[in-house]
Amino acid sequence: MSADRIIEDAKEHIRKIAPSDVNITGIDYEGPVVVIYTTDMDKFASNNDIVRQLAQGLRRRVAIRPDPDSLADPDLVEKRLREIIPEEAQITDIYFDDDSGEVTIEAIAPGIVIGKHGSILNEIKKDIGWAPKVVRAPPIPSKTVSDIRNYLRQISDERKSILKKVGRRLSRQRIEGETWVRTTGLGGYREVGRSATLLSTRESKVLIDCGVDPSDREGGTPYFNAPELLPLDSIDGVVITHAHADHCALLPVLYKYGYDGPVYCTPPTRDLMSLNQLDYLKVSFGEGKKAPYDSSHVREVVAHCIPLKYGETTDIAPDIRLTFQNAGHILGSSVCHFHIGDGLYNIAFTGDMKFERTWLFNATANKFPRLETLFIEATYGGHRDHQPSRHDAANNLREICERTLKKGGKILIPVFAVGRSQEVMLVLEELMRTGKLPTVPIYLDGLIWEATAIHTAYPEYLNSQLRTQIFQMGQNPFLSSVFKRVETQEMRERISHDGESCIVLTTSGMMNGGPVLEYLKNWADNPQNTLVFVGYQADGTIGSKIQRGIKEITLSERGRPVTVKMRMNIETSEGFSGHSDRRQLMSYIASLDPKPERIIIGHGDEHKCIDLASSLYKKFNVETRAPMNLETIRMK
Repeated sequence: MSADRIIEDAKEHIRKIAPSDVNITGIDYEGPVVVIYTTDMDKFASNNDIVRQLAQGLRRRVAIRPDPDSLADPDLVEKRLREIIPEEAQITDIYFDDDSGEVTIEAIAPGIVIGKHGSILNEIKKDIGWAPKVVRAPPIPSKTVSDIRNYLRQISDERKSILKKVGRRLSRQRIEGETWVRTTGLGGYREVGRSATLLSTRESKVLIDCGVDPSDREGGTPYFNAPELLPLDSIDGVVITHAHADHCALLPVLYKYGYDGPVYCTPPTRDLMSLNQLDYLKVSFGEGKKAPYDSSHVREVVAHCIPLKYGETTDIAPDIRLTFQNAGHILGSSVCHFHIGDGLYNIAFTGDMKFERTWLFNATANKFPRLETLFIEATYGGHRDHQPSRHDAANNLREICERTLKKGGKILIPVFAVGRSQEVMLVLEELMRTGKLPTVPIYLDGLIWEATAIHTAYPEYLNSQLRTQIFQMGQNPFLSSVFKRVETQEMRERISHDGESCIVLTTSGMMNGGPVLEYLKNWADNPQNTLVFVGYQADGTIGSKIQRGIKEITLSERGRPVTVKMRMNIETSEGFSGHSDRRQLMSYIASLDPKPERIIIGHGDEHKCIDLASSLYKKFNVETRAPMNLETIRMK
């Protein structure tokens, strides 16, 4: 059905459903959404059945937005809002979304913005024309979130053009004849890194993830030159499971070389992904390597992002619908469920997953409307891969830290900025608050502070216990005075050379760059100090080499090689991983509803992928595959 036909159908449905006095000023197809503009927002707001009936009739997502001409100037609206809202509400930000005609009011005390029985909010609704949304201000302001909001506002006209183009492409004429579904591995199969999978049907192509291999010093890109992927403008959309570099760092490369389509991910993934992509450029520059893209391509990614919440189903191609569910790995990480054709086939990609409630997140979603094939990771899929419980992991970290601090040593913990760092922060804060560890400064270096701020901007993606602790009990562990942000090179130098015992959490998590190497150079030769690994170390990374017992390692300092002797204690505190271990992976498959007909294993060392595939086949009597990169599998 063409976009024009969809719009005509929408007009017909509105005539049948909407009251005759509702003034419709325009209808358009923006991205996957049919947008209806009106000067009578209140009449739609008071009758949700109209929107539901329209969505059911059109089989499309429907959004009701105020007519753009009816929206007052944002500067005048902001001034008026500050006049209406009492000062004690402590407004921290007011930002406008031209896409939706919505103004979001962030305040320390959102209840005061709303007023008794909604009195102030009602006054706002009558007075400003924009649709107001009141939210609690994040406890830690995020520069990334603020910059993205401001950028999207600056490019509002370009953004609408992008969405209209996506809408037209989505509504192109369906191809008649035989149907088929297949996938091609373009990276991340029988290896960890450069995750990329192409999902193809007769009429659509969708790329799932576009990451870098952190262990490959030559660049570690997916197979961008595979004929299935080319030309890049034939891709209908890119879906990003989560914001780690091995899943998203090379997405801007697509825009550099001609892709100009949409990117689908959750809102926190968009923000964290931008943070990590810009850091990837910074690290490349610092190591004297030519970056594969520049910051303009990161902005292109942001401009083309269509963020989706968990449980929100959206057309991403003429014959493919996408729904995100929680994966439990990091903030905003998603299991991606693809419904293909009119009930033809259903595929779910877990991405990286954790089938256990953690300090931050709920366990991976395991229930789907339909499921024929599941793609699952095998990072810890080997038969000997068993991780301690979170409780045991916390005790183990306490014992390691206690031994080192008693000797007056320093503790260096390399972490990914997103996920592991926040979990380790929560554990260390509780240990010090409850007196189970001596109170010493915990320095946060690299992107950790900003990544933590983004976590506080999206509390709905955290588990309910942590949300209650932060927002109802007023106990925000991320704001503890034990945490100190490392903001300058001078501060880093001081921490490295003074005699004070401390703990440093810093990037990168696999030690292949970033501030962690500065601390390592200064602390490695002192047996009083301890290096603690809390996350996965891919083969070939500096972290992996140290973890396996290398006694000397060559690093770069101002372009010259420097040999570092490893005399500090090397410890591994298992149980902090955001990946499921062998037991959890098996339990996840056992719990799936419905059971899939086929399971495809990737994102693991070769022997672990093969081992997990064999074990799942034997235990569940289900077809399993551990394909290689560039292997294509026909599903239907």
